[in-house]
Parts: sequence; structure tokens; C-alpha cells
Amino acid sequence: MLKLTPSAPIFIAMEKGFFEEENIEIDPQWFDAAQPVSVATAGNKVDVGATGLSASIYNMAALGQKMYIVADKGMEKKDYPATVIMVQKGSSIKSIKDLKGKKIGITQTGGTYHYLLGRALELNGLSLEDVTVTPLGAIGATMETLKSKQVDATLLSEPNVTKAINDGYGEALTPLGDELDSQNAAIFLSPQFYEKKEDAVRFMKAYIKACRYYYDAALKLENGKQIKGENFDEVVNIIAEYTGQPAENIEGALPYMDRDGKLFKDDIQTQIDFYLKNKLIEKEIDSKEITDMKLWEEALKQLDKEEK
Repeated sequence: MLKLTPSAPIFIAMEKGFFEEENIEIDPQWFDAAQPVSVATAGNKVDVGATGLSASIYNMAALGQKMYIVADKGMEKKDYPATVIMVQKGSSIKSIKDLKGKKIGITQTGGTYHYLLGRALELNGLSLEDVTVTPLGAIGATMETLKSKQVDATLLSEPNVTKAINDGYGEALTPLGDELDSQNAAIFLSPQFYEKKEDAVRFMKAYIKACRYYYDAALKLENGKQIKGENFDEVVNIIAEYTGQPAENIEGALPYMDRDGKLFKDDIQTQIDFYLKNKLIEKEIDSKEITDMKLWEEALKQLDKEEK
């Protein structure tokens, strides 16, 4: 996984002992971009991948590599800031339409940011061909190039959005959740771990419990605004510890996740179609080949039964 706010349920499950309650021991492996996580998971180098969905995942599936997308790990949704198009402070860019002809930094070709940028452009009458997309490799590089004015805009997720604003070099153009609903990131299982059904269900039970803890602490709305739940400060401090960011950078913008960790399955096919159209995957695949809700459904059933 990456040290980003959308990994919150896993951070919470580790800190609150939810995995231990299910006799699951977590050995976290930290990455800087989504693609290496998917490669490691598909190759059984890690048991569980928790990161952004990318063309590389779908390409591997198209080439016959088994992998199983099983749960939500972060969505774009209105009223919940997650990924934001950022511009330089004082920029003349005031809308997505103003991005035409501009240089935009992303982490990697075919990554989550690439998809979100392309879809947002399409919804505003533009396309990826109308901008210069600049892959920069890692999140830190996208921040530095915006700061040094080597790009006109970039995509960032929390807590880095707030950090760029607080550091005085970035402005938020628009949260992408205001443009589209999207399954940004997911929990997916390696082929080997998927076959260990009982272990996988126990992992999912701990994860769902953490999603509920996170949602109840931070994601309830009142008049369109997120309100603080009973465990809000605790959750913010856990996220701050794992991301290495100050708590004040975390608390103002906690991204949306389904309370039960339910996957927004329909968007997976939309992503596949987008990547195919933009020649970022080699052949068409059906999302049913790589999504599997059965383990999540069994975990939810067991958890609800235990909590009654």
C-alpha cells in the first residue's frame, strides 16, 4: 500500500487490533505508486494489494494473469474530497476547460490519476489529446514540479492536497468527486491468497470493521458537510501517524469509502473501456473476470451475525 489517507481502514485495523482479533498478522509493504503494488500482488510477492486501480492491473488480466478485486478502498464522490486537480497559486486556470494546451503532471501513465484526468476532461468537452500529460513517477515529484512551476497543474490526493495549499504553492482547481463517481482504489488479492478462502474472509472481516469505524468517525454528513463522529480525533491521529503528515492536514479532507467496504463494481468496466479506447490496455476484457464479491459477501454475513 501507499502512505496515503485512503489507506485509512488498514491503518485503523492495524492500530485497533481488528486483524489480530481475526488471527491475521500484517506485514506492511510500502510503495510509492500503484503499478508496482499490482505487479507484486499478481505475482504473489504480497498477499493483499491496497492501492489505486490502474491500466497495468487490467493489462495483466487481459494477458491471463489471475487477480481478484474484492473491496472498496476509496472513491471519488461528491461532498467528499479525495483527488483534486491542483494548479499553481495565482494561476489563471479557473476551470477544467482552461486546462486545454496545458502541461499536467501525474504519477504514471495508465494510473488512477491518468484515468481521472481523462474522464474529467471528457466530461468537460476535452480529451487527453488536448493537454500534455507528464508522468513523473512518484507523488513527491508531482508536488515538487508544481512547486517549481514545471507543470501547470497536477493531481494530488490527501493529505498532499492540504500540504500543497498550506505550503503556499498550490491551489485546488476542483475536487474530482464533483465531476464523477469513481472507484479510485481497491483491495485485491493475490492468486495464492485468494485460494485460502478462510484466511481471506477473516482478513475481509477485519477490513470491513475498520471501514465502519472510519465511516462513523469521519464520513457522516450534515447539510452536505462531513461532521466529526465520536472517534474522529483518534482516526485523524492514526492516519497522521502512518502518512507522516500533521493532523491538521488530515482532518479537513477525509476521502469517501463505503461503510461496508463495498466495491463500486460498475466503474471497473468503465475504466477498462476508457483504457482500451486510449490504447493503454492491449485487449478488451469483461470486468466480471477480475472482480469477485463472494469473499466480501461472506465476511459481511459473518460479521453482521457476530455483531447481533
